[in-house]
Amino acid sequence: MVGKLIFRGFIIGILAGLLAFGWAKLFGEASVTAAIGFESTQNAAQAAAAPAAGERPAVENPEIFSRTVQSGIGLLTGMVVVGAGLGCLFAVLFAFANGRMGNLGPGPTSALLAFLGLLSVYVVPALKYPANPPSVGESDTIKYRTALYFAMLSISVASSMGAWALGRRLAVRYGPWNGSVMAVAAYLLLIGAAFLLLPPINEVPAAFPAVTLWQFRLASFAIQSVLWGSIGVMFGFIAEHAMPRQRS
Repeated sequence: MVGKLIFRGFIIGILAGLLAFGWAKLFGEASVTAAIGFESTQNAAQAAAAPAAGERPAVENPEIFSRTVQSGIGLLTGMVVVGAGLGCLFAVLFAFANGRMGNLGPGPTSALLAFLGLLSVYVVPALKYPANPPSVGESDTIKYRTALYFAMLSISVASSMGAWALGRRLAVRYGPWNGSVMAVAAYLLLIGAAFLLLPPINEVPAAFPAVTLWQFRLASFAIQSVLWGSIGVMFGFIAEHAMPRQRS
């Protein structure tokens, strides 16, 4: 049964990746193009000022893939691969969570699992280290910034799983509502501690347009919402018909 769920999750993940690609293409590329334009303008200004200051102008790295390839087949491939992998992982999580999240049926379980996944995998880490468009961030700190982001991601996912396990135990003693409230409070306490202990990162240039930054981050959130939401809805629809005997 789990193998069938994983295969269905794989197919659903591909479809979700296609939907996310369409959303990114329609609503996300404008902010990326604006950010690249800002970077090009800054590089041109630095190159023009370098001779006057007696400095050697910086040599730009050759472009391996054109912007057309990056925003077309490159973006499509990335979204489909991520969607397929996420769909398989979601199927495994669903097989474990189905029947263990109260009296929810397969459909509501899938939707709730997708919401919790979006919250713990993307929203919470992004609140600490939000997504930035091209030209934002120093090249020398890429490894450092990546390590901090994955540290926050790991803390968020581990805290979510721990809060879920804690809530199940507390529900037996204090009731479902009180147990859930205490589990959520414990999760927020851990996340708050992580926010305070992990160092901040602020490498956005002062001249970078605030509107472009906001639009890029909003588009990133929307793309993740489309990806997780479509997986949750489509997987729940299939699960409702594939496992009718397990409905509440």
